[in-house]
Amino acid sequence: MARLDIAVKGLFPTLVAAVELPDADARNAELAGLILRRREQFPSIQASNAGGWHSDRSITEWGGARVAEVLQVARGIATQLTADRNGEPAHPEWVTQAWANVNGPGDGNICHYHPGACWSGTYYVDDGGCAADPLLGGEFEMLDPRGPGPGMYAPQFKFAGEDGRSVGSGETIRPKPGLLFLFPSWLFHQVRPYRGSALRISLAFNFGIAAGS
Repeated sequence: MARLDIAVKGLFPTLVAAVELPDADARNAELAGLILRRREQFPSIQASNAGGWHSDRSITEWGGARVAEVLQVARGIATQLTADRNGEPAHPEWVTQAWANVNGPGDGNICHYHPGACWSGTYYVDDGGCAADPLLGGEFEMLDPRGPGPGMYAPQFKFAGEDGRSVGSGETIRPKPGLLFLFPSWLFHQVRPYRGSALRISLAFNFGIAAGS
C-alpha cells in the first residue's frame, strides 16, 4: 500500500510564553536587595510554599520601579496572548496581584493553580546556581493537563511528534536570572525542591480581568 498522507493537528494546545529581559544584572541586583530587606522585616505567609519565604501579595505597592518595569512587560505579553472569541486581538484591563518568593536549601512549592486569574507568571531574580548545575533542582514544573495520557494503558509509549514527548508527565523550566514567563493560571504547577546552598529568588504574579473589560 502506498504511504498515506495523514493529516495531523495538535489540538487543545496550552500556551506558555518566555522571554529573557535585557539589563537583567542591574535590575536583579536592585530587586534582590529590595526583596531580601523585606524578608528581614516581615514573616512569610503560607501559600503553596514548602519552606522558604513568600511575601505578601502587595509587592506592587512596595516594590518600586523595577517591579513595575517587569510587570509592565508581562502585561504586554498577556495582552498579546489574549483574543476574543472570534480570534481578534483583545485588550483587557488587567488586575494585577504580585509577590516575591525566596527559596533556600530544601525549599520548594507544592502543586497548585491560581484561582481567579487568567494568566500567571514568574520572573527570576536569582537562580541560586540552578541554570549552571541541573543537580541543584529548583525547576518550575508544569503538569500535563491531558492527565496520564497513554500511560494509562501502555506507559512504554507516547504520542509521536515533539508535542507528545511530555504526555502524561510534565515540562520543566530551569530558572535563569532575567527570564520571564507566563502560563495559563489554571495549569497545575509546582517548584521542585532547591538543593543548592544559596538563594533562589523570584517575582510571581497573577493577571485577572477587570469587570467590564
